[in-house]
Amino acid sequence: MQSYIICSLVNKMLQSYMNHVRGERYNFLVDVIFTPFAWISSWVISFMNFLRLHGLLKTQEPPLPLISVGNITYGGTNKTPFVEMLAKFALSKHVKTGIVTRGYSGKSQSNMASIILNGQGNRDFTGDEPLLLSRELPEVPVAVARHRIDGVNKLKSLGCELVIADDGFQHRSLSRDVDIVLIDSICPFGSGKLIPAGIMREKINAISRADIVVLTKSEQVPVNELENLRELASKYISPDRIFTSRLEHDGWIGTEPPKGSRVFAFSAIGSPESFRRSVMNSGLVLTGEKHFRDHHRYTLKDLECLCSLARKNNSQFMICTQKDLFNMPDSWSCEIPLVIPKVKAVVNESERFFETLTHDLKPKIIVASNGYGEDSIGVMLAKKLRRRFRESEIWAFPLVGRGDAYIKEGFEVKSAPSVTPSGGVLKYSLKDLLGDMRAGLLKHVRAQLGDWRKIAKSIRTPICVGDVYLLLHTLWGSGARPLFAATAKTVYLSGHWRLERALINKFTLRTWTRDAKSAEQLGDNAVYSGSPIMDLLYEDENYDSGKIYSPEFGDVILLLPGSRLQACKDVKLLLDAAEILSSQGESKFRMVLAPTLPVKEFLTSCESYGWKVSITHDSLIKDGINIELTSRSIASSTQGVKILLGLGGTANQLCAGLGIPVISIDEKGKRVQKKLLGDSEILTENNPEALAECALRVLRDKELYSFMSNSGRTRMGSTGALDDIVNYAGQVMGWDIRERVYKKMQAGT
Repeated sequence: MQSYIICSLVNKMLQSYMNHVRGERYNFLVDVIFTPFAWISSWVISFMNFLRLHGLLKTQEPPLPLISVGNITYGGTNKTPFVEMLAKFALSKHVKTGIVTRGYSGKSQSNMASIILNGQGNRDFTGDEPLLLSRELPEVPVAVARHRIDGVNKLKSLGCELVIADDGFQHRSLSRDVDIVLIDSICPFGSGKLIPAGIMREKINAISRADIVVLTKSEQVPVNELENLRELASKYISPDRIFTSRLEHDGWIGTEPPKGSRVFAFSAIGSPESFRRSVMNSGLVLTGEKHFRDHHRYTLKDLECLCSLARKNNSQFMICTQKDLFNMPDSWSCEIPLVIPKVKAVVNESERFFETLTHDLKPKIIVASNGYGEDSIGVMLAKKLRRRFRESEIWAFPLVGRGDAYIKEGFEVKSAPSVTPSGGVLKYSLKDLLGDMRAGLLKHVRAQLGDWRKIAKSIRTPICVGDVYLLLHTLWGSGARPLFAATAKTVYLSGHWRLERALINKFTLRTWTRDAKSAEQLGDNAVYSGSPIMDLLYEDENYDSGKIYSPEFGDVILLLPGSRLQACKDVKLLLDAAEILSSQGESKFRMVLAPTLPVKEFLTSCESYGWKVSITHDSLIKDGINIELTSRSIASSTQGVKILLGLGGTANQLCAGLGIPVISIDEKGKRVQKKLLGDSEILTENNPEALAECALRVLRDKELYSFMSNSGRTRMGSTGALDDIVNYAGQVMGWDIRERVYKKMQAGT
């Protein structure tokens, strides 16, 4: 008797608590006790979300496209039938689909993923919902894993092409391609407070992280309430991404009860009110009901008590949900027949819903770079990605300039322009940096971080081409750990600082270096598969990346004024040197105009120095000296070249890698480059006489010429890095599969 009284009291307290947190009946005592804990929960969640937002907590990239189905409240939003509906849609598109779940209420302590097929599994270890999903979807493997990434990897090994994550919205350590949030129309947010003072897992503004919001059980609430809920959700997500769904009867397990039958209902689900309404709407007479906490495991004593209550109420049938069936002991039987209604989720405006879902599954890849030379590499990489992933959208995110190199090749630029006097972000001199800041550098940085926020939900793993500043900018802005082509530093340029090495190892998924020694310095996370710089030689889409380009040496002296506005002034040095060399018998000159140069302004500068521009604009002429002008690639421009007088950066390095000796001027930036190029480059005083004299000395000393040529090839390395990045993205990161899945899902949609 005493035990019964205690049990009854506990049940009443629990019911009072549930009424309060669900917003059905206010309880002052519950509010006072639990609200402080809700505040603490809110602070912790906000802090964790901040870390996720800026990439400071690790997020794992699944090797398969992943659709997450979740909610922002505790239980009761019909996730299980919704996951089932999505899986059936994918199967109808001939996409081999798997489901991954944490397996709530299971007791398995194993770190290994368990696979359920055909509904065969141990409830004690897997939980009830995975078994229910597997029973309804016999051809779909269900992975139960404490660490969902292990489940995804297991599903991939079984040949799955698409994964649906059950209850994955708060599991942010696993990236997802589409985030679907379900909101219970009957009890959307309860008391509005976080657990334990309410049913909210997160604040309502978390909806803004979702790609799609679905208001479930729409058939069980008045139209005006549904529209009010839609209006509220529209504050956080675009209205065209809000849908409604309903539950439809889909047959019975057991004998179908006739209309008007007296039934006693019991359930252990998150939203018993929804089950009660569905029973009453099915034309049955509800004689009584009993609720248990979600995922409750029924004992024989529980079920005997339920049978007794059903008899007292003169019930003809007992009724429960499909999930309850998996929480009952096999040995139980009762003289009152048990019936279980089967239900399915149906999305209103289903055609538009699946079109939106398919659109969101379209792979979107972004290449970020921070410098004109890096932009050139980024463009080459983006072109390779476009050829490999023909169904994907390839975007660009340059930090410097307007992204002209990307725009020229037809890539959409997603970053705000950043045009500064020095043409960069971090400069060699404090004077340059201060000048850039006066020109609005900090404003540009803030704008670009905002641009990352706009696209962060859409993109897959970014690919960064540049330095650690770009890595941190991308990480802080997008929250995603990138693939990283470390083009800015090498062991020949003092290597990466210890802090840089730590950041690269912690915050990149994989790093490609410019040489083998740099990869060794960075550690296991880094690889060398050719220099990304040398890949710039190949504009031809059909080149053989396994063979280094070899120019045909001749008698042309190549002039490179650089790629920035400063080239309009610096070109005078090269033009004067060409005059001196011409007087010494050298007669063939070629000048390469970088695509980022304002040609009209540049040619005007040349004319001001006494040179005439030919009518066809293909040469500069003065006193019988003819300098051929070209805008072709470096690979094409170096045909017949024997030496370079170069004021450029990346172009100088490419020429050195081709075995062309490089002569440049002695100034701060070039001294840094000299560390990289070593003996393949000679720096002279900043005057045309010194530049010409040095060039003649190298040309006349065959031994010195050969030594410089071989040194350049050794220092700059081979090609192939960009191809390796693309292959890694396709095969390891799963972008090949994403392409295939998108094409299948798109067919007939």
